[in-house]
Parts: sequence; C-alpha cells; structure tokens
Amino acid sequence: MADSTAIEWTDATWNPVTGCTKISAGCDRCYAERFSERFRGVKGHPFERGFDLTLRPERLNQPKAWRKPRMIFVNSMSDLFHKGVPRAFVDAVFETMESADWHVFQVLTKRSSRMRTYVNARYRDRPAPAHIWMGVSVEDGTKLSRTRHLGDTAARVRFLSLEPLIGPIEELDLSGIHWTIVGGESGPGARPMDPDWVRQIRNRCLAFGVPFFFKQWGGRTPKAGGRLLDDREWNQWPDLPTAADPERTLRIAAV
Repeated sequence: MADSTAIEWTDATWNPVTGCTKISAGCDRCYAERFSERFRGVKGHPFERGFDLTLRPERLNQPKAWRKPRMIFVNSMSDLFHKGVPRAFVDAVFETMESADWHVFQVLTKRSSRMRTYVNARYRDRPAPAHIWMGVSVEDGTKLSRTRHLGDTAARVRFLSLEPLIGPIEELDLSGIHWTIVGGESGPGARPMDPDWVRQIRNRCLAFGVPFFFKQWGGRTPKAGGRLLDDREWNQWPDLPTAADPERTLRIAAV
C-alpha cells in the first residue's frame, strides 16, 4: 500500500494482488508490467517474481490501519477480477473494503463480466456500499462491452477509465455512469492520442452531465505532455457525498 501516489485521481494505492496477463490492446505497454519486470529475480524484492500473478494475503488488512480517510485505488498493479484470483480471495478484499468504510475504494478492471457477476451476487440482498466505486478500463471503441457490463453492475458509483486512449470511442453511452477519466499512454513507444478523441468524450460527458477528469496527454513520461485540454485542466469528480469525504460535493462545484 502506497501512502501517496502520482496518480492524479486518487490518494493512495493498495495491492493485495500484483501481476496480471494481457487481455486487450490497452495492455500492450502496461506500466505495471514494465515496472515489475525490472526486479524479476532480485532476491527479497516485492517483485522478485516480476509480473506473475501473486496473491498477497499479508496486505489484506492494510487499509484498516489508515485512520485518515483516503481515496484508494485497489490493485493499481493487477486486476482483482483476473480469472486466476480465487473467489474466496476476492471475498476477503471486499470484506476489508466494507469494514474500512471511512475510505473510498476505487476498483478498476478490464474483466468486466466477472466483476458484474461477482458484485451482483454479493449485493443481491443488500445495497452495494457507496464508498466502493466500481469502474472499467476501456481503450477504444472496440471494448464498449465493458461499459455495458458496468451499467449492469449493482454498484452505487460507476466510473470509466479511458486510459490509455488509443482510438476513438463513438457515441459513448454514459447512462448510469458517475465519472469519466481520460488519459494518454506514457512510456517507451507510447501510442499518440488524438485531441479530437478526447474532445468528443469531454463533450459527451458535458451532454450527459457526467464529471470529466483529464489525467494526461502522455508521451515519454506521464507528465511529458501536461494536462491541459483547450487551455484548462479538467478535474471534475463524482458529485456524490461519501463517508470518507462529505465535503466533496462542495469542492466539485468550484472546479
């Protein structure tokens, strides 16, 4: 668990699972894989096994030790709904999130059908907690099935991460979506992002009344291209009060 992070849309990261496998073109230049594989074979290093899928049960209770409320990105170095993560372990992660309700947990996945099945079964007889946000990552218009799965998920807060955006997304349906993040790819061989792809999504968000967060243009490094879109930063957040930050709605209005 990282006490701080350079990711602009969260406060901290928590990785009870690390490692993953590629599932679509958005994974081709995965930053987490690139970072992890630098340490493969280094004895005693947390990433001694590189980017191999690894359960880390010793980290399950970490958020409970953080008494100051935070927004926590869950599994920034993996995917909680990877088929290799046993259901019992997913249960344990959700049990921690449910009990540590002074935080906001941001769960992001590309395995959207497994997320939908799991969440709808877990919260069949009770409301999903508002402090557990469920999101999907979509890189271009060929992966919109993930947004449909998200829309069918019994979450109280649903968000999209369109990063790395490597192609246009036409007619994005934002019904039932509470937040949209857009960002370009960064690192060696980063694929460029067309500004018109971003503008189209921003305009769609404005039309639907969905908060829009522009993370980065990307390039050689995450911050190489800056964060300005049409001469301003877009730092909008879901207009929903949470146990962790009941004043969030007041700050959103000032953005």
